[in-house]
Amino acid sequence: MNAATKPVLLAALLGLAACAQPAPPVAPPVVDPYASTGGGAVFQGDLAGGVLGAEATAQYFRGTIGDTVLFPAEQTTLTPEARVILARQAAWLSRHAGFTAVVQGHAEETGTREYNLALGARRASAVQEYLVAQGVAPGRIRTLSFGKERPAATCSDEGCYAQNRRAVTVVTEAAPAPVAAIAAAPAAVGGVTGAGL
Repeated sequence: MNAATKPVLLAALLGLAACAQPAPPVAPPVVDPYASTGGGAVFQGDLAGGVLGAEATAQYFRGTIGDTVLFPAEQTTLTPEARVILARQAAWLSRHAGFTAVVQGHAEETGTREYNLALGARRASAVQEYLVAQGVAPGRIRTLSFGKERPAATCSDEGCYAQNRRAVTVVTEAAPAPVAAIAAAPAAVGGVTGAGL
């Protein structure tokens, strides 16, 4: 590199440096007003759909509360163990009014189809009556009998029969009311419709 190109090169570099963006300003530090409370998060309640609100799910009902009660052979009488599970179900349904339930009655494979459908229906009704007696609104619970059509276990011995003599409570989150029904509700409550105005 000769002496004549050095000043030109230096001028070009100085020109490029002058066009460079200035350094961004330093942002002030973020102040957390809750950092010194010592107790962790201030809000400790349930959040619908979040980790804290996980109790309000059908999966929680099945896994933690228990959705199945068993019956003795040819019986529709609730056992003490079944009453404990049903008391938990009733308490959960009372806390989560946005859910409805379908109680499915089942029977073992012995007996006729008609007999087992009737037996499953009586088992589902026994569960429904217990839940209603515990304070769950009757309109939130329906019953359905499958008889011997949907076994939990398939074999021809007492172990399988005992698992199939059951009632299963299936909970579902209720769908919100249609907007048209909500809009019509105030007029219906007052007994006045828009036609006479």
